[in-house]
Amino acid sequence: MSWLFGGRDKEPELPVERGPLGVSIGGAIEIDTLALQADAAGTEPGMPLPTGGSFIVVAYGEARLDANTVLSRYYDEDDRLLQVISASGRPGDAANDVSLYQPWDSVVPAGRHEWDRWTGPDGLIGQPRYDADGILFDRYWGEGDSRAEPVQFVEEVDDGEAKRSIHQTCMLYSRPLGAALEMLLINVERDLSEAARREGGSVEFMLGYGLGPADVRRV
Repeated sequence: MSWLFGGRDKEPELPVERGPLGVSIGGAIEIDTLALQADAAGTEPGMPLPTGGSFIVVAYGEARLDANTVLSRYYDEDDRLLQVISASGRPGDAANDVSLYQPWDSVVPAGRHEWDRWTGPDGLIGQPRYDADGILFDRYWGEGDSRAEPVQFVEEVDDGEAKRSIHQTCMLYSRPLGAALEMLLINVERDLSEAARREGGSVEFMLGYGLGPADVRRV
């Protein structure tokens, strides 16, 4: 009865729509992988191909790569990420590229020598080819036979309760998988918070596959 005293009951706040798909934390994305399954039929992927269905968003990350390119990442509780590249990152923005990645492996280098092996001037990340336990991938970013510098950016990640700034140093590799491409994203993640910096970083390996804009929709 707050109206007796000149007040009004507050309207509940609407969930914040995030990224070009306009999905809130806790919201769902329906993913269709039938085309991917058909394109990769009869091949041997590095790990089972992702299945379609409902993808529940538990966190959202965003990074501006240049004046006309925003990278948006939707994360689920299994650490999969649905990545969408668009011009502005705003809800309703056209998706220029869509891909779904799932964790494959992780390495925590011990000391500077180990870090140099991965990220130094002659490090593994950025070489023209990468041998992942006998599975050969060719570098997707950068031409030539010499090592290419990895791409770097800071991703702002929000899980609805806390925000984190993650410095990413990454290189993308690929190999044919039937009519599809299997993408290997090698990513060095460093949380920029003081406590996380003391704990160090890690090298993350994720396998991903391209999807069509029509293969993902908010539900």
